[in-house]
Amino acid sequence: MKRIMTVIFLSLAMGVAAFAQEAKPKAEAKPAEAKQADAMPSADQIIEKYVQAMGGKAAIEKLNSRTTKASFEIPAMGASGTVEGYEKAPNKTLAIITIPGFGVIREGFDGKVAWAEDPTSGMREKSGLELTDVKLEAEFHRPIKLKQLFPTMTVKGKEKVGEKEAYVIEAKPAEGSMEKWYFDTQTGLMIRQDAERETPQGKMPTETYLEDYKEVDGVKIPHSVRLTNPMFTISIKTEEIKHNVPVDDAKFVKPAAK
Repeated sequence: MKRIMTVIFLSLAMGVAAFAQEAKPKAEAKPAEAKQADAMPSADQIIEKYVQAMGGKAAIEKLNSRTTKASFEIPAMGASGTVEGYEKAPNKTLAIITIPGFGVIREGFDGKVAWAEDPTSGMREKSGLELTDVKLEAEFHRPIKLKQLFPTMTVKGKEKVGEKEAYVIEAKPAEGSMEKWYFDTQTGLMIRQDAERETPQGKMPTETYLEDYKEVDGVKIPHSVRLTNPMFTISIKTEEIKHNVPVDDAKFVKPAAK
């Protein structure tokens, strides 16, 4: 399962940016750091626990499409709006974001072509590293394919995420930017993801906090997500998720020029 929320985050970040412009030990003992490293589970073990915590490989593989309805708020700007998300295996996505007073932002990927449309910039097609980022995020069954998508994983230790202790993994894809993942040591669920995403204005660092996991059709999905970037914080609350509903492939295709 991949996360449509990343598409939503980047869409909102870029759209709202435009909107804002307008509107010591014994000799034989090991050092403490080495002891901690020995105590750490491997990256494979952490990922496996994550998959099991979500519901397991079989449950994830049973899903082939997802539609999402959500609302968002940007407290620093007093802005809010709604989101519709569409996902279809193996790698198709569409996000439709409505911001009152600004308009509608659409971002889609049909498995080959990634595109974006907003009231300020109009329609554009993504390329280069921006397209690479889209491909990484668009994998519908992403949790069970993380080791394929990110062949280099390094366990960095433990850190606190709020009140929770988390194992930290740095993950590097074959192409694209490194990501940093935080997994709750108790539940195994991913509770934070740090990444840099390509945008027309350059790289945008983001911290994504995944909260309020709820089971939907045998798979746990975060229903409250916060994205923090250098400009502002976006809070997204999911209101409805449906799986295995028919979604026409045409929905993800870049619209023809008007």
